[in-house]
Amino acid sequence: MFSNLGMGEILMLVVVGLVILGPERLPGAVNWFFTALRQVRDYATGATQQLKDEMGGDFDSIREPLQQIQNLRGMTPTAIVTKHLLNGDDSVIREMSDQVRSTADALNLRKAVDAAAPIAPVASLDTTPSLEQAQPVVPAGPTPTMPRMHKPLAPEERPPFDVDAT
Repeated sequence: MFSNLGMGEILMLVVVGLVILGPERLPGAVNWFFTALRQVRDYATGATQQLKDEMGGDFDSIREPLQQIQNLRGMTPTAIVTKHLLNGDDSVIREMSDQVRSTADALNLRKAVDAAAPIAPVASLDTTPSLEQAQPVVPAGPTPTMPRMHKPLAPEERPPFDVDAT
C-alpha cells in the first residue's frame, strides 16, 4: 500500500508528526492510524466476502471477465507474439534485440570514428602511404546536410504566393 513512499518521505512524516503532535502524543497517533487502517482493510475484506456469499456463483462469472481484461492490459505486442507464436519462449526475441543493439552500437561507433578524423593518404612518389603516415582531412567549411532546393530570394523580391494554399 505504501510502496511508493521512500525512506525520505517516511522520515519527513515522522519529523512533521513530532513537530505537530509532540513526542508525548505521537505514539498514540501512530497506534490510532494503524488501527484505523487495519479496520478499513477488515471492512473491505468483509464486504468482499459478503458479496461473494450473496451472489454465489455469479460472483465468479463476473470476476473472470474482469481478470481477463486485467491480463490483456499487460499484453504488449512482444508478449502476444511470445505467448501465441513462440509458446512462451522469448529467447528468440531477446537474441534478435541483442543483435540489433550490437549492430546499432557498432554503426554509431563507426560513424563517430569516421566523423572524428577522416583519413586521406599523403601524396608520395615512391611508396603507398601506410596508416601511420595518413593525416586527417579537415573540411574547409561547414558541409551542408541537405541540398538547397530553391535559390535564395533577391533583395526586395516577393516570395511566391499560392492562391490555392491559402
